[in-house]
Amino acid sequence: MTDERGTNSTAILAFGTLGIVFGDIGTSPIYAFREAFEHSELVVDPEAAYGVASVVFWSLVVVIALKYLTLVMRADNHGEGGILALTALVMPKPGASPTKAATAIITLGVFGTALLYGDGLITPAISVLSAVEGFEVATSAFEDWVIPLAVAILVSLFAVQRMGTAGIARLFSPIMVVWFTVLGALGLRQIIIHPAVLRAVNPNYGLHLFLDHPWRAFLALGSIFLVVTGGEALYADMGHFGRRPIQISWYALVMPGLLLNYFGQAALLAEGRDEVGTPFYDMAPEWGIVPLAILATLATVIASQALISGAFSLTVQAVQLDYFPRLSIRHTSSDHAGQVYVPMVNWLLMVGSVGLVISFKSSSALASAYGIAVTMTMLITTLIFYRVVRERWDWSTGKAVAILAPFMAVDIAFLAANVPKIPTGGWFPLLVGLVLVLIMTTWRRGRQLVAERIGRGERPIAEVAEQALAAGLPVVPGTAVYLFKDAGAAPPAMLTNLRHNKVLHEMTILLSVEVDDVPHVASRKKVRYTRITPGIVQVRVHVGFMDPPDVPDALTGLTIQGYRFDPDDVTYFLGRELVTPTAIPGMLPARERLFAAMNRSATSAARFFSLPPDQVFEVGTQVEI
Repeated sequence: MTDERGTNSTAILAFGTLGIVFGDIGTSPIYAFREAFEHSELVVDPEAAYGVASVVFWSLVVVIALKYLTLVMRADNHGEGGILALTALVMPKPGASPTKAATAIITLGVFGTALLYGDGLITPAISVLSAVEGFEVATSAFEDWVIPLAVAILVSLFAVQRMGTAGIARLFSPIMVVWFTVLGALGLRQIIIHPAVLRAVNPNYGLHLFLDHPWRAFLALGSIFLVVTGGEALYADMGHFGRRPIQISWYALVMPGLLLNYFGQAALLAEGRDEVGTPFYDMAPEWGIVPLAILATLATVIASQALISGAFSLTVQAVQLDYFPRLSIRHTSSDHAGQVYVPMVNWLLMVGSVGLVISFKSSSALASAYGIAVTMTMLITTLIFYRVVRERWDWSTGKAVAILAPFMAVDIAFLAANVPKIPTGGWFPLLVGLVLVLIMTTWRRGRQLVAERIGRGERPIAEVAEQALAAGLPVVPGTAVYLFKDAGAAPPAMLTNLRHNKVLHEMTILLSVEVDDVPHVASRKKVRYTRITPGIVQVRVHVGFMDPPDVPDALTGLTIQGYRFDPDDVTYFLGRELVTPTAIPGMLPARERLFAAMNRSATSAARFFSLPPDQVFEVGTQVEI
């Protein structure tokens, strides 16, 4: 019975992956094969068609099946995947000083994370635009409506994000089952007509493409990479489903559907066409072009949803790991903590995606901007993964190099092939990534400087408590909770309260919220406390970097030597740092001003920690950096 339930659960999860995990990689057939010819100006003939199909086949096998599904997805951070979760595996323990190598790896991880936001801007734009262009294939009268319709779909997609994905997610997987089935059927129809295309499984065809047309094949590789752009999404979404269900869906439906379609496009081009045209839509009978365009539009909306949701999850992780300021984060499901909505990120992605559609005007033009960010992220993932297998899995240097060097060679080849795209649009995701790296590293360094400045005036809490008790300060009823990151030190807000109000509460809780380098913390490990003096307790609340930092919820039910926490009888004291840039050595003046601006615009700690507004008392502290 247990095995049967486990099998059913795995099957349900595998079905669910189709609507969330495989949207990005599943919509690449719309434009990838076409771009491989148009971008490189390869001659449309059987040899080139077979060569491109061969490179596509082995790219999917090596990058997706071997690198991600077989190796990288084994490097989960307590079930969670993605480049930021992978980076957390190599971060030094709290209080330990990172080595130069560790600092470099962490910086690479932050840069890879930033590049994924650029991918999150381009993927909705190119996916929706390429699908809508299918209507233009059906009738030239639709030409003037491509851009307006694409913009309308994108605006609608971002507008409904605040509702959460739980309701509409049920529709995604059935649509994607139809999508991958149609992909396979369209390709199989062409393969039956031209079965010789199956010879392209032989890697010699891809090799000869590079030997006969080295420069054009190199340029084509930059577009062929588009067939594996969903690899990072597979890894990032692993926490929602697990590795096994993703593998089952890939081998049972996704990979067969994709390969049949790509080989079908190759078969079509091998039939002696003069130009590449739109091979994806050209495989369909004339009556099926409009229905196919409608289905493609639905599939691209689903693909876009996956990237948008991924950007939200990535933002939550970055905030928890102190790489972003506190942002307004809304949880859209009471059952799944990972389903979140981040308004600021949502609207910035919408503006960026719509702006890209209006600026580039076609999916072919957007393809020039697409790829460079993802290739860099994949290479960075391989580099960080090398450090994980050496430090966490205890692989020898020889074993690690022997296994990972081929994947790194493929990553470098794809990256090099995308470098020529930089002048024609590839600069955009790089610019987005560099700006975000500047923001993320400035915020983290600024927070460290603030902590250092505050730390210079810190006093041990035991000393402060002893003096307060010795002074015979009056004790007032109720509970005071002081939120302060440095456990063992007296919070500045507490020192200010004692100096001005000269009272102690019946129970004083000094609370530090510590983000562990795991995605989720079990309830039994969430709260730890230490008694300092009668009536003063140090409490540590542990959360994972994907857990919502809900302080009242964490403290509810807390019992300490007869005292039971009452959420209705508590005052939360928060310190609010007013940061002033100065000439004191720390950061460049421009970065100090940037940090001060971000600090002012950050969501209040009260909202971030889910504190009741009518029970919060804020105490300002001037901090010079």
